[in-house]
Amino acid sequence: MPSEPAVAPALTPVPTLTATLLTAMYTHAQSTYPEECCGFLFGPHESPVVDTVQPCVNEQNRYHALDPERFPRTARTAYYLGGKDLRLLMQSMTSPRPVKIIYHSHIDVGAYFSAEDIRAALGREPDATAEPLYPVDYLVIDAQGDHVAGAKLFRWDAQQHAFAQIATYPGSAAFPA
Repeated sequence: MPSEPAVAPALTPVPTLTATLLTAMYTHAQSTYPEECCGFLFGPHESPVVDTVQPCVNEQNRYHALDPERFPRTARTAYYLGGKDLRLLMQSMTSPRPVKIIYHSHIDVGAYFSAEDIRAALGREPDATAEPLYPVDYLVIDAQGDHVAGAKLFRWDAQQHAFAQIATYPGSAAFPA
């Protein structure tokens, strides 16, 4: 179960993430290790419930190979949603079951919302006028070599003009070999 939010940047309740959802995301993170995974969590529009995990394809290595100057990072340290997944995300925003959370893993460095994560969520370098591209929360998974050490959920705080951690989730037991 998540810990109580340290900061409540919005009045919207923190989405409920069940052990089943966490296990699905953690299994996805383990299956892509030592590269970052990414995906979506969907739920009913007018509810804090999140009930569906949709793994996405991390296209970072493909874009890095095509243009290493523009995409200097590999999938070990970054994720990039491809066109098909971005289309799904955009279409969901006006559906009864939108994407509520974009998740991705960090490899061997902990669950935190990095400067790169902030740039990706804003679609540009942060400044006084930047706003998130999508009205979603962001979950970062701490993927280690043989287990997931936990995850943290982040939300845009319009008053602080920054992303704030709103929940923490426990890790998994060691993954089977």
